[in-house]
Amino acid sequence: MRRSLVPDIVTLQAFECAARHANFSRAAEELNLTQSAISRQIADLERQTGLKLFERIRQRVILSEAGQRLLPEVKDLLARSERLMIDAAAAGRTRASLKIATLPTFGAKWLVPRLGRFLETHQDVALTIESRSKPFSFMEDSFDLAIHYGQPIWAGGTPTFLCHETVMPIASSALAERARREAAGDLSTIPLLHLTTRPKLWSDWFRLQSSIVDNAYVGLRFDQFSMMVAAAIAGLGAALLPTYLIEEELRTGMLLPLTSSTMRTENAYYVVRPEEKQSLPIADEFQEWLRSEVREE
Repeated sequence: MRRSLVPDIVTLQAFECAARHANFSRAAEELNLTQSAISRQIADLERQTGLKLFERIRQRVILSEAGQRLLPEVKDLLARSERLMIDAAAAGRTRASLKIATLPTFGAKWLVPRLGRFLETHQDVALTIESRSKPFSFMEDSFDLAIHYGQPIWAGGTPTFLCHETVMPIASSALAERARREAAGDLSTIPLLHLTTRPKLWSDWFRLQSSIVDNAYVGLRFDQFSMMVAAAIAGLGAALLPTYLIEEELRTGMLLPLTSSTMRTENAYYVVRPEEKQSLPIADEFQEWLRSEVREE
């Protein structure tokens, strides 16, 4: 790494602040500096990058085309630097820290309700959990572990099988009653809810039931299971949902099964670890806890 190319955080703060205010004086006020200090820092950054970052127009400074290209990267770097210090402070005196990426609805509906059992025996671990809908680069996002649905393929990561996924057709109590009364359990006569990333799910279901229907692809579409759950509760249609997502709704009667039949989907859930973090003890412990929770069910 060439030190001459490593940016000074203070200089980057001056650039971001001046760009936001379009005024060096206001930037100086916010950062508790003099206007000449801001001007000097901007000049240093322009010399270091070889770019003209601002255009001076009357009493205002306006980002140049080069400045506009640089600003998003500077904002991202400053935000990452702030998160780094916050994470370090949050870790405090803990034994270890673990950063986990999870599918949004899996995290909210399955992982978080069970997380207390892990924390009971790991009170000295600092956990950070963030949602990710798709695979990402472990080189760019510094996660220690990810929960993935799909095939056991992840560039730069090593997947370990966690569990299969089983879906069942459900609906609100009112729609379920209507289906039993008017359609004699025939799901092809009631509105269907679909997930945009799995457009053939209902078609696969009807084929498994040896049914041929015309409306297997017709109905409202959503890009998150959480919205499908809400739509089903609102009575907008029947949904094919993973059983782990609707445990509470089934227990309370907010949603009812439309049939006792279930279907295993073609993909599965995996725990993915970065190739360079295969020997992280706390990640080993969390992975084994996940697998134990699945085995108990």
